Amino acid sequence: MLETFDNPRPERDYEIEIVCPEFTSVCPKTGLPDFGTITIRYVPDKRCVELKSLKYYLGEFRNRGIFYEAAVNAILDDLATACEPRTMTIEGAFTARGGITTKVVAKTP
Repeated sequence: MLETFDNPRPERDYEIEIVCPEFTSVCPKTGLPDFGTITIRYVPDKRCVELKSLKYYLGEFRNRGIFYEAAVNAILDDLATACEPRTMTIEGAFTARGGITTKVVAKTP
């Protein structure tokens, strides 16, 4: 489901940042929608993530009951498996619910 393409400059370290400001999932406790911004930062190795497939992949969370922490870690696992980056960080900044905002950050070792 997640597609990749050849890194045009695999000999060079450079960072790619992708911001997805319309991330949606569902709270597994209440069934209410959760909204947030997912920021993906990575240094590619041989493969880069193709954006259209990423858009569809993230859209699949829209009807999925999942906690913030699980969503961010699942995104990291799936993207790291798909493109095997040198480094990758996924940040989820979720909108306020009950006056509390949450930011979750997961990184590859």
